Amino acid sequence: MKLIHFFFFLPLLTVATSCREDELVVPSEYDIIGDENHTGSIRGFYLVNEGNMGSNKCTLDFYDYHTGLYSRNFYSERNPEVIKELGDVGNDIGIYGSKLYVVVNCSHKVEVLDAVSGIRLGQIDIPNCRYVRFHRGKAYVSSYVGPVLIDPDAPKGAVYEIDTLSLSVSRKVSVGYQPEEMEVVDDYMYVANSGGYRAPNYDYTVSVIQMVDFKQVQQIPVGINLHRLKKDRYNKLWVTSRGDYQSRPSRLYVMQKKPGFNQMIVTDTIPVACSNMAFFGDYMYYYATQWNNYTASNSITYGIIDIRTKEKISDNFITDGTEKEISIPYGIAIHPETGDIFVTDAKNYVSSGTLYCFTHDGRKKWSVRTGDIPAHITFLQK
Repeated sequence: MKLIHFFFFLPLLTVATSCREDELVVPSEYDIIGDENHTGSIRGFYLVNEGNMGSNKCTLDFYDYHTGLYSRNFYSERNPEVIKELGDVGNDIGIYGSKLYVVVNCSHKVEVLDAVSGIRLGQIDIPNCRYVRFHRGKAYVSSYVGPVLIDPDAPKGAVYEIDTLSLSVSRKVSVGYQPEEMEVVDDYMYVANSGGYRAPNYDYTVSVIQMVDFKQVQQIPVGINLHRLKKDRYNKLWVTSRGDYQSRPSRLYVMQKKPGFNQMIVTDTIPVACSNMAFFGDYMYYYATQWNNYTASNSITYGIIDIRTKEKISDNFITDGTEKEISIPYGIAIHPETGDIFVTDAKNYVSSGTLYCFTHDGRKKWSVRTGDIPAHITFLQK
């Protein structure tokens, strides 16, 4: 295997060296996982590793269910002519149609790749970009707008609309301070505003954008320092607050339409900390890595919530005790067909992380080394 690997990539290394003059492109590394699935509709998944701010170490990994191979540093091998590779801090990833979109926060751009080959198609320049969502032929990217800097006078953020054919910005709308995740329900976009740059004067609202006119029509008070905003199968919105890292803890909020109301309202406050979540059927799987400035330590928890009753039904979705292997849970995703649960571990934030795969009933299936700070996963259809 090592000899085959070496001779297969020898021509590629020669090309990469000539493209970048004296800079050598390290080819992808492969691990044999063996968790193959030839019958489902999912070909594999991409994982973007954030890399530390200022290190230019954002990388892309890929797991192939057809071959059972996990490849690290996928992007640089497929695009040896790109000088700075993916860039600085990969903050989100998504597939729409035939294209893969990678949001690279501190490089102020969205990289667009062919979703199958991983070959670069272009980039869209967006300042301090954060997350990407898709709706009716367009991509939407949240942006802090201002520089990457804690500033009590930081400007309001924005959502940029991208034409997915021309790969250019078509519209822009101003929202709250330092917007994060967003979702579209019934032609309205909901955006979680954090105000994180303006601490302790955090934002506490969800912006509502009318998609037809692309205008902000409302800001709904929810909770301070909002981050995650995801919709379930019933079009309810689940919104997380990171709190103030001191006296006001992280909380989870539910927004939905009530009879007689045209817009979403906050209907429930669930007293659990939540850093990230993923849905499968009628259940939400979540973890929390809650930092406290007073104790200078993290409190880590896991759980399952029934999205119909909004009740927590389990204190841990990992049932075999292997959560003790995870230092810092940093990302979560669920295979849409098998229900396998993926959790990433950022470890010490400065070296390779780990991706864990658990069965739907919470038993460890396999794990693999990733790039630095593995964070966001998107599944590739066949």
